[in-house]
Amino acid sequence: MEKKYRQRDVFIRRLKEARQRLGISQAAVGIAADVNPDGASTRFNRYEKGVYEPDMETAARIANVLKVPLPWLFAADENLAELILNFAALPTESQHQLLEASRQMLSVLSEKDG
Repeated sequence: MEKKYRQRDVFIRRLKEARQRLGISQAAVGIAADVNPDGASTRFNRYEKGVYEPDMETAARIANVLKVPLPWLFAADENLAELILNFAALPTESQHQLLEASRQMLSVLSEKDG
């Protein structure tokens, strides 16, 4: 059974994971995301600790700097999180193919249930 996380904990964990994967400092992310240039490191540190929560526009800028899709920062389910990253990494045509395949799978499932 998958462990349930509070939404804030998911965001904090993913934020730190993405930053560490890129090997960049909290200050670098904060400055690049235009988070408060004077205290970018402190502000970003507080985001990672859950003291502050960025508004959605700031979260989107942070996701862009961290090179992850915004929804990935909030995905509590690990399979969904991986799917979000994989989908974003695909070229547009492959994204369309994956979407169509998922629609077909859902259609088959609904026919079985109906």
